[in-house]
Amino acid sequence: MNDTPFDFKNYVRARFFPHMWCPGCGHGIVLGSLLRAIHELGLSKNEIVMTSGIGCSSRISGYVDFHSLHTIHGRALTFATGVKLSRPHLKAIVPMGDGDALAIGGNHFIHAARRNIDITAIVMNNRIYGMTGGQFSPLSGTGKKATTAPYSTIDNNFDIVDLAKSAGASFVARSTVFHATEAKNILKKAIQHKGFSVVEIQTQCPTYYGRKNKEGDAAQMMEGYNTNTTRIGSKKLEKNPNLIQRGIFVEDTDKPEYCEAYDQIITTAMKGNA
Repeated sequence: MNDTPFDFKNYVRARFFPHMWCPGCGHGIVLGSLLRAIHELGLSKNEIVMTSGIGCSSRISGYVDFHSLHTIHGRALTFATGVKLSRPHLKAIVPMGDGDALAIGGNHFIHAARRNIDITAIVMNNRIYGMTGGQFSPLSGTGKKATTAPYSTIDNNFDIVDLAKSAGASFVARSTVFHATEAKNILKKAIQHKGFSVVEIQTQCPTYYGRKNKEGDAAQMMEGYNTNTTRIGSKKLEKNPNLIQRGIFVEDTDKPEYCEAYDQIITTAMKGNA
């Protein structure tokens, strides 16, 4: 663990700031929680590889001063899988948005979870495609407005936690940008966990989602994450079962990790024991 004071500048490529996110975007808070988690874990920058695809969230890989790959849309987990298999000692972290994780990248997401490969997938859930103009996403839900749904959406949304659990992820958690310290502590556990870790962080997009759906400015949207969520098993659920639960839903330390199982296959093959 690292007891030295946290300095944001030690972990970012300062020449790329100011960042390109819209005013009020929650992605900067996610970045802050992630970097604080890495700092508190005492990880060297050379121990980490950050892989991302395309989207607002994916800009993170360009801002951090780690080994990083800014890859093609929806394929961040496949690139991270290749890195992890060739360099299993590295901490693989993959920040993703709605599309990268669960639309074009959805198939890769469920199979990375099924394999239980040691990658930390951070799904930044702002319920919209922000970079490409405010189209609705697999996380928008029904009855929401978007540029591609001016009369409201009719598509049901994925529940990231339920999907990750069903696909076999061995660490599954959820937090929000309002609960930045809680998110940091969850990310610390996810990064340390050996296996596929999924952390959903609900984050606001006031430019498109908030404006289209009359949810107010960034501060009002963040306050909504406070009032509309509660910790797992909270008594608040008795009064309002529709509250979204936050916390760690799965933490399975017994499930075999993919890279280790793959190494065993290589050892067997080298011995010639078919």
